[in-house]
Amino acid sequence: MSRPAGNTRLKAARVAAGYNSQQALADAITRTAPRLGIRGLTVGVRQVRRWESRTPPWPHPDIRRVLTHLLGQSMEELGFTPPWGAEGASAAPAGQMATAGTRVGTRLATVPSQVPLVSQPASIGRDFEAVTRSHRHMYWSVAPATLHPAILEQARLGCSLLPETADPGRRVLAAALAESYLLAGRIEFFDLQQPERASETLLRALQAAGEADDSLLGSAILAHTAFIPGWAGNRNGAVERMAAARTYARRGSASAEFWAWLDAVEAECETRCGDTRAALNLIIHAEDTLAAGSEHTTPEWMDWFSAVRLAAFKGNTQLKAGHIPQARTTLLHVLDGLPPESDKQRSVVLGDLAAVEAADGNPQQACHYALRALDQLAITPYATGMDRVRDVRRSLAPWQNEQCVRDLDDRLYDWGTTVNALQR
Repeated sequence: MSRPAGNTRLKAARVAAGYNSQQALADAITRTAPRLGIRGLTVGVRQVRRWESRTPPWPHPDIRRVLTHLLGQSMEELGFTPPWGAEGASAAPAGQMATAGTRVGTRLATVPSQVPLVSQPASIGRDFEAVTRSHRHMYWSVAPATLHPAILEQARLGCSLLPETADPGRRVLAAALAESYLLAGRIEFFDLQQPERASETLLRALQAAGEADDSLLGSAILAHTAFIPGWAGNRNGAVERMAAARTYARRGSASAEFWAWLDAVEAECETRCGDTRAALNLIIHAEDTLAAGSEHTTPEWMDWFSAVRLAAFKGNTQLKAGHIPQARTTLLHVLDGLPPESDKQRSVVLGDLAAVEAADGNPQQACHYALRALDQLAITPYATGMDRVRDVRRSLAPWQNEQCVRDLDDRLYDWGTTVNALQR
């Protein structure tokens, strides 16, 4: 498989920001310029095409200002090489790795896009991939706040090794680097609840997937970026990113499971945006897709989805749609079918079952499931699961003087839970 030509870093940033075509970015620059006090600036698709070429020209200052405003990165991070001696320009080539750290409050390492030298052995890609695989397995049991720094350090190492590695090892290394950034982004969004930080990390993942020319990995990353506007109620933003994710999936050999997961992601976004009917239709389509199957296999790194997890999506959507008996039946089957290693998902399902019982006027049963969820969260912390429990507690306000709700409060607001909540 040949490496993609052109400035893949600008293209990845454009797509991640929701501009699925070069024309869309050109139009956005023209629209945004007056808001930044820049008059008379018009950009056409030919200019954007030149910027995404292998040797992009250095734009003039007004365009640089609008580009960095829209895409949230420096010109060097977007793949442009400044001319020598330009005011404020860095002397480093565009492909050189950024030296900034990856701790909270600092910038992530930049994914290199050029190969200035070759010194690593051909096995380096597989060696790096083995560590990434181990982190992926650890995600299901290790505390997110403990695992997250290790993953970012691994990503920094990958950014250092990439310019020193030749193909085909370089493609393997770049794909594993994309997986590392994807896992870090998942933790930031679902566990640490830091969507802005996750957005930046997932952009790095997309850039690395572009270096690997891995369309399926790019599709998975783009679908994860759709969660960010989707959970914020921005349906248009989520739909645009899902359209990009499906475009990338068509370029690869996506399995039935992969296509069903894309439906499930879009269904969750629709649910968050209030359209449960559209969400249920997407879930039905996903169920049909899984039943039909395909000749393609699911990538090893896609370990977050299965038929039973699709059913968990369905149960939550039925709950939000007010289909209480159906939601109860679906979620009970999910609880019975979850594999032992699905501790994080189990806390979410228990939280949803508690919400079902609260909605049906059964406070004692709701508290029973909420307490079981807290038991699970004490073993495997998961912010999304804890949010489910807090939502249930709010819905139990009409019964707050009953003993079962007081018992739940005693557990929900014990020392450990309270301190952990305030530390988030």
